[in-house]
Amino acid sequence: MPNPFVHVELNTGDVARAKSFYSALFDWKLEDVVIPGGPESYTIIGVGETGTGGGMMKHLVQGAPAVWLPYVHVDDIHAATKRARELGATVTRDVTEVPGFGALSIIVDPTGAELGLWKAAPTT
Repeated sequence: MPNPFVHVELNTGDVARAKSFYSALFDWKLEDVVIPGGPESYTIIGVGETGTGGGMMKHLVQGAPAVWLPYVHVDDIHAATKRARELGATVTRDVTEVPGFGALSIIVDPTGAELGLWKAAPTT
């Protein structure tokens, strides 16, 4: 499938409470990791063999409502971000490298929906 959803990220003001809730509700494997240059803490959500995994992090905007942000795989993060802008999207986070993992950008489409674009780092 071209451009599949590949990651879903929870941005919340209370990560501990979210982890407690979701680990009780679902059979998810939650793993805290350090991402160089990333948020102070990040929790990877492993969902097993089927489905799209994700992550949890403290919302960067204090007091903002908790929100799930889906990410779509793209072959060329720079070209896809540029194309989204040309088609009327607002780029709220330009291409940002995530060392060792890949690169992302975040757009708001012309209808107001937020979406992440993701290009994974090459595997060695």
